[in-house]
Amino acid sequence: MHSQRTTPLSSQSGIYGYFLLYLCIDLFFEKNMKNLFYLLLLFGLFSCNPKQEKQQTIRTDFTKKEQDILSAARRIIDSAYYGTLITLDQDNQPKARVMEPFRPNKDFTIWLATTPRSRKVQEIRNNPIATMHYFDKNRIGYVSLMGKAFIIDDDKIKSQKWKAGWDRFYKNQKDDYLLIKFIPKTLELISIPEGFVGDKKTWMPHQVKFY
Repeated sequence: MHSQRTTPLSSQSGIYGYFLLYLCIDLFFEKNMKNLFYLLLLFGLFSCNPKQEKQQTIRTDFTKKEQDILSAARRIIDSAYYGTLITLDQDNQPKARVMEPFRPNKDFTIWLATTPRSRKVQEIRNNPIATMHYFDKNRIGYVSLMGKAFIIDDDKIKSQKWKAGWDRFYKNQKDDYLLIKFIPKTLELISIPEGFVGDKKTWMPHQVKFY
């Protein structure tokens, strides 16, 4: 009679022990690998976070000449009424369009309105660098402001920034209406009647830096 070959109890215990040890090691490394994965994921999220642009402080210490330039610029902007917003497309080709902006704030921040379907919305989101330009033929002068533009879609602000008659262009103020906030860095001015004629040699306009 053939005896059935069995594994001694001590050997079975050893196998079970090795198996349990293997499971423990496997779980240990699996847990640590998961922890490592989460750490790497968090690191990646933080490292991929776009750098926050430092909040610039607008100057208030303008010289007497700079104040005169800014005052002349406001007169030209008010007289011109319409302004030209210049943005950059994906090929860095400047795109210009005449718009009806709001009057500049005290710090010369300029608000404009547009539709979400306008190409300038995506251009600004891709590249905020922009220019606002005003020309006043009556005063024989112009104002150029170089800075950055940002798309604002805030219902409260949109309700505050609205002009009579715009309902012809924006049927639904909530969905068809966006704001553009233009923050200037530099202002340039030419105003012949007020004596701001620029540099006689280079024709460079008078300039004020806001920060």
